[in-house]
Amino acid sequence: MNLDVSLTFLILFITIALFILDWIRMELVALMAVVALCFSGIITPGEAVSGFGQSIVVMIAALFVVGEGLFRTGVAARVGSWLIKAGGESELRLLLMLMPLVALISAFMSSTGAVALFIPVVISVARRANIASARLMMPLAYASLMGGMLTLIGTPPNIVVSGQLQQAGLSGFGFFEFTPVGLIILLAGMFYMMTVGRWLLSGLETRSEQPGRVTLRQMAEVYEVADCLHSVVVKPDSTLIGQTVSEAGMRTHFEVTLIAIRRKGRLLSSLMPVLSGTQIAAQDELLVYGTSEDVERLCGYTHLQLRGFAESRRDEIAQQFGVVEVMPRPDAEILGQSLKQARFRDRYKLSVIGMRRGSQTVATEYQSTPIEMGDTLLLCGGWEYIEKLSQQHELVILNTPAEQDSVPARTRHAPMALMILALMLILMVTGWQSSLTAVLTAMLLMLLTGCVKMDEAYRSLNAPSLILIAAMLPLAGAMERSGALQLVVDNLLQLLDGRGPVLVCAGLFVFTTVFSQFISNTATTVLVAPVALAAAQGLGLNPEPLLMTVAIAASTAFATPIASPVNTLVMTPGGYRFNDFVKVGIPLQLLTLALTLLFVPMLFSF
Repeated sequence: MNLDVSLTFLILFITIALFILDWIRMELVALMAVVALCFSGIITPGEAVSGFGQSIVVMIAALFVVGEGLFRTGVAARVGSWLIKAGGESELRLLLMLMPLVALISAFMSSTGAVALFIPVVISVARRANIASARLMMPLAYASLMGGMLTLIGTPPNIVVSGQLQQAGLSGFGFFEFTPVGLIILLAGMFYMMTVGRWLLSGLETRSEQPGRVTLRQMAEVYEVADCLHSVVVKPDSTLIGQTVSEAGMRTHFEVTLIAIRRKGRLLSSLMPVLSGTQIAAQDELLVYGTSEDVERLCGYTHLQLRGFAESRRDEIAQQFGVVEVMPRPDAEILGQSLKQARFRDRYKLSVIGMRRGSQTVATEYQSTPIEMGDTLLLCGGWEYIEKLSQQHELVILNTPAEQDSVPARTRHAPMALMILALMLILMVTGWQSSLTAVLTAMLLMLLTGCVKMDEAYRSLNAPSLILIAAMLPLAGAMERSGALQLVVDNLLQLLDGRGPVLVCAGLFVFTTVFSQFISNTATTVLVAPVALAAAQGLGLNPEPLLMTVAIAASTAFATPIASPVNTLVMTPGGYRFNDFVKVGIPLQLLTLALTLLFVPMLFSF
């Protein structure tokens, strides 16, 4: 063993140890490894920074921007709404919907791309279902990796082993020859993540939460208006039909505030803001704020039908309607006036649903209560009107809820964003353009069409993930160039000599899966595939089961966050650490090993 090989192994082992100990941030550890390789002379300074120019890093950065476009235009929220409707707020049902969907997409396009696109969707689903993102992000990554096992183009190692067969003068693997064993592993992996995996992730809920900003629920509780949102329907004989909001006088007579109307035949996205001159029609669904007693009194006097209001619908409405806490400035014209006198709703297009004077909630008729200096008001209405408050000079914004960060800002651009996404997928799946070209094209179109603004694009880049991936690529290259990886392969070939076929498959699987946790699974497969072919020829075996074993093992990058870009991508939004992947991933690797050794020989005879 020469000096370069020894130094490469030493740097690799120290890097892994620091990752496991979690004393230093992972991206900083990766940069330290690159600098150490430079000092040792194993790689040049140019090679040390070459990772930042690799196509995979550029593609991931561009996918972050595409994902931001899907979020800003509301596409991610719509997919999240579909998942919530299909799976409810049950974590198990959501996993049952999410994992097969991501796996199916990953079977035909880059798993990295699939995960990058689904991260905003999963964040939206987690918030609305009140589930910690850590419970969903790792299953998302693992589903994409297992999806790559389903088809020939699902992941590069599949193409590599098929090419190895062709080089040996045999027929390569067919497009769907990977599907039977891949499907078995996917189903077993889903069962694992919904049982053992959920239990192993049970201690991570609080780590992924971002403390600080108050939520809609917390603001409502402070103003004592929590659980005051109700849905009522205007009956055909209602006395409100044909009246304007001002004429109806719900606040004046019943202490009930009308905040939005949904007209029959229109979608939730067509909820109309309420102005004084808005007329009420039969079969309108009215969204009102008030106590249960006041709302029931309103329904009785005006012939309205009271409906229950599910928590999931509150979350849907929060995508368009929110609250904001404000305080009048000392020179505000509305001081000394009641809300009715100030024509507050017409002036700001927002409804007052709560008032506090000092530390006390004002429990009185809002319409006739004069606004005093120091009063704080809780306003409710469309997010677009809440955002416009920053452009006027009478009210000071004190608090906006955390949910505002997840509200789509440009829903009108949603059709354009979907067309751009479809174009990107067509280019990637058909192979008419490279994946990098397809993703860069989509990113530019998102920016040029206004789906994403430049400052939003910059903020969307997940710097820790990009640095970690870019810094680990030179280490993988050093393993190959120094001969360290080839040395291990040679020893493996000697170890497998004369062994039985099942033991040979087990050895190939273990070697491939272990090295795929730290270097490119494609590079590992390129080196191991010839070893598998040579072992088959030496033992007089059919090479197909051995090469299939190598391909499956190369996709089991479950045990470290640096094993695959998809794991790195979910680290930050999931709040994971290095050991979290070790804890959850190793049992899944062992399960995949057992299934591979059981079913591959059945499907591909020795």
